[in-house]
Amino acid sequence: MTEADRPAPEAFLEAAAQEGRGRLKVFLGAAPGVGKTYEMLLDGAERARNGDDVVIGVVETHGRAETEALTRPLETIPRRSIAYQGRTLSEMDLDAILARQPKLVLVDELAHTNAPGSRHPKRYQDVEELLAAGIDVFSTINIQHVESLNDIVASFTRVRVRETVPDRMLDTAEIEIVDIPPDELIERLKAGKVYVPEEASRALGHFFSKSNLQALRELALRRAAHVVDAQMLDYVRAHSLAGTFAAGERVLVAVSELPSAPQLVRAAKRLADALRAPWTAIHIETPRSQTLGPVDRARLSDTLALAAQLGAVTVSIPARNVVDGLRGYALEARTTQIVIAKSTRSRWFQLRHGSVVDRLVRETPGIAVHVLPSEEGVAKIEPVLRSRAPVEPRAYAVALGLVAAITLIGRLIEPLVGASPIDLLYLLPVMAVASLFGLRAGLATGVVASLAYNFFFLPPIYTFTVSDPSNVLTFIILLGAAGITSRLAGGVRIQADLAASSARQNAALAGFARQLIGASTAVELGQAVCAEIARLFDAHVVLLLPGPAGLVVKAAYPPDGTLGEIELAAASWVLDRGQAAGRGAETLPAADWLFQPLRTSTGVIGVLGLAREDGGDPVRSDRMPLLLSLLDQSALALERLRYAADMADVSRLTERDRLRAALLSSLGHDLRTPLTVIAASVAELRPHAVAEPLHHIVETLDNETQRLARFVANLLDMVRVEAGSIRLNLEAVDLVDAIASASHDLRRSLAGHALVLDVAPDLPLVRVDPQLFHHCLINLLDNAGKYSDPGSPIDIVARRTREALTLSILDQGPGLPPGRETAVFETFSHLQGSDRSSGGTGLGLAIVKGFAEAMGIGVAAIDRDEPRGASFTLTFPESLLVRTVDPDAAP
Repeated sequence: MTEADRPAPEAFLEAAAQEGRGRLKVFLGAAPGVGKTYEMLLDGAERARNGDDVVIGVVETHGRAETEALTRPLETIPRRSIAYQGRTLSEMDLDAILARQPKLVLVDELAHTNAPGSRHPKRYQDVEELLAAGIDVFSTINIQHVESLNDIVASFTRVRVRETVPDRMLDTAEIEIVDIPPDELIERLKAGKVYVPEEASRALGHFFSKSNLQALRELALRRAAHVVDAQMLDYVRAHSLAGTFAAGERVLVAVSELPSAPQLVRAAKRLADALRAPWTAIHIETPRSQTLGPVDRARLSDTLALAAQLGAVTVSIPARNVVDGLRGYALEARTTQIVIAKSTRSRWFQLRHGSVVDRLVRETPGIAVHVLPSEEGVAKIEPVLRSRAPVEPRAYAVALGLVAAITLIGRLIEPLVGASPIDLLYLLPVMAVASLFGLRAGLATGVVASLAYNFFFLPPIYTFTVSDPSNVLTFIILLGAAGITSRLAGGVRIQADLAASSARQNAALAGFARQLIGASTAVELGQAVCAEIARLFDAHVVLLLPGPAGLVVKAAYPPDGTLGEIELAAASWVLDRGQAAGRGAETLPAADWLFQPLRTSTGVIGVLGLAREDGGDPVRSDRMPLLLSLLDQSALALERLRYAADMADVSRLTERDRLRAALLSSLGHDLRTPLTVIAASVAELRPHAVAEPLHHIVETLDNETQRLARFVANLLDMVRVEAGSIRLNLEAVDLVDAIASASHDLRRSLAGHALVLDVAPDLPLVRVDPQLFHHCLINLLDNAGKYSDPGSPIDIVARRTREALTLSILDQGPGLPPGRETAVFETFSHLQGSDRSSGGTGLGLAIVKGFAEAMGIGVAAIDRDEPRGASFTLTFPESLLVRTVDPDAAP
């Protein structure tokens, strides 16, 4: 099997990563209203008719009757209710779908942001979990929600979309374009099939203008074509299929150190724009690349930087010659267009060495080759033979020594074998010298070997005269054989040098990876990264990581490395933008350091800086791929340590919560028995404590015993909330009866506070767990009575709204600190400067929140001004309201 026939290992790894995962199909549209949801439901119904288990996870019909009709034949997983800031929001029930394990689930609006309190902040993350569980997913998205196109869409629509989906979700998905002409979509909008009339007229004048819809439509089509093209390339690489598969154009431009290279890059950019194709700028590292001077290297680096600035992918690969490198990469990347410069060369040069362009055209069938003239190439482009550094004097000494040794051996064996076979011995020093010192030294050794054979073995000996014509032919053949052997051996040496260079780079990467694995802290890792990169690039290296006050130097080599203000500004810019800056870069080139971002899938997590002591460019262009590989490894290692630290924190928190729950449970159960004995004793004393002061003492004991009993009950209830062991027994409950029961239990604690009840008699019943709801009211009323001003009333207000029923308990006191309204519900919370700052265990309101959310009730706290105090509100969504009482459900 040849290299071209071998399937790409990366494709196998990608295919292996998809094993066991569900498949994602995305219905992509240019704008709302094109029919994505409708098309998704049609495809889902078709799968169901074919025997697949299909359910609806979440579908937004937006009141469209034809869309709602398509949902009725399919099973719908009930949504999960989430209480948030006094409202109840509904979201897709991810756990219910995972437990149901359907073959296919329909999930509308992939870019949707989930309500706070959901397991994932974004719906696409829910989809990723479903796919990981082996469930197929159909979903919908508009093109403006694709992350990489967000800026482009905002530039012409003047609308910045906040809900975006990373491109990786589309890269592995099957894409189906749902498209209608802009005029038809505008008609649908005017007919009220997308928005209500008031919103439709406003949308027509802004986002839904015809020019915007045309641009969005083009973006959707181009993005889908890009995904399909990338998936097609992955397939042909995995199956090692020959050909360019030119469903889409791909442009490759070969750049060199010549002054005309920037013009070549610009021409390739124009071609790629005209074809609307991705393009790559490639530099082939041949043996002559090692002999380039500083000026040529700087020019080559600038050319690659220009290509990257213009939007190209830049690549630098080693190869024996330009044609082999270009051909190999073009076939691997399925290139359809190659742009190359043709230098002006003499006819003698082309006769000796051939034409790169001619060879490229011959050896890349099916690829269009664009040739641009380059006038300055006569003196610059030389063959490998002339571009190599001068041969070392040691090579000539070795050549003379080997020829002398062969001559001596030949003189010794001549009496035994004659002079004829000895000429073959002289090929040995030719091959040895060519292998050790290159082609030029090998050719020189061939000439010396031929002369030595003529002088010592061809009659008349000890002269350079040849008397026998047949010996002349032998001499010529020996000289030609020496030349051919030298060229072959020199080629082998070139390949060996390239292989050695590649092996050194691979060894450097492997050694670097071993050092990173051995680091257990960020400081150790930073020191290893800086020391190894400094050794490989002979440069000063500094690693900067984000801190509370900005970037801080985590490690440096040499250890005493410092940065000035310009360098810190450049590093901060790199952290914010994720692009290289500093010496040799397009941004902030006045800095002495070159800063590169350490980037992972979560963003830029650090910055690495390099500088040379002599003030030159820290990294040669041909070594930039090695540096980028090292940076990728460093970023992954840093991210691994960060995740390890997060896991350690999670483990500590889990252990702390476990110990706290165990302590609370133990305290609650251990205190319950003595409290029962004390309560019984107080009850026994009450009939005998009629006279003062004994009556007052018994009453005080009774009140404090009940108060302590409530504390113990709160401890046990908090354990139940945190353990998730709450079991609901929902019944229809009358709010007035529930409030009366809680008020009666707290009659002693609420003494001195008038309860003002404002509850309409026609309010519906609420479906709650009576015992848990009683605990909620007990804690809310106890909290109000404890922290209200003496003698102030406590208002209990129930109101019916369009979508819910609210029950509010209002006290009159100092109120809550601004912005801390949600913190009052945290466990053991005591807010300073408010009416929650003293007394109690800090568990009551946390229990209210836990029980209320378990029953699907929203809970919120706000600070009031007139009169001053706090308001705690329970919000019952429509689903918990009971209009008619079921006798079986009555309490």
